[in-house]
Amino acid sequence: MEINDKKIEKILKEQRKEYQHYLGACIEDFDSKVGVIAEQFLDIKKILNSHTKTIGSINVDIEIIKTNIEFIKNGFKKKVNLEEFEFLEKRVIRLEKLLQFQKII
Repeated sequence: MEINDKKIEKILKEQRKEYQHYLGACIEDFDSKVGVIAEQFLDIKKILNSHTKTIGSINVDIEIIKTNIEFIKNGFKKKVNLEEFEFLEKRVIRLEKLLQFQKII
């Protein structure tokens, strides 16, 4: 069997078609896999955005809580504790009794 230019051209043409078909299949497979990865990336990005919003609202809530705690803390500094109140109450009772005793005299 003798190989001439036409036979070589025919063989190469067939191989080119097979190769193009194979490359087309590879490209299609690659595109589908990249598509899946792109979808997963978009889903992850959506979840990340929702988490970012949630964290942002939590930070705002924490700032409000800090402000409220600071307000309450400052309020407690101005108030009298129970022991001081009881001491003052006893003192007022003694003073009232003293004043009543002086009015009698």
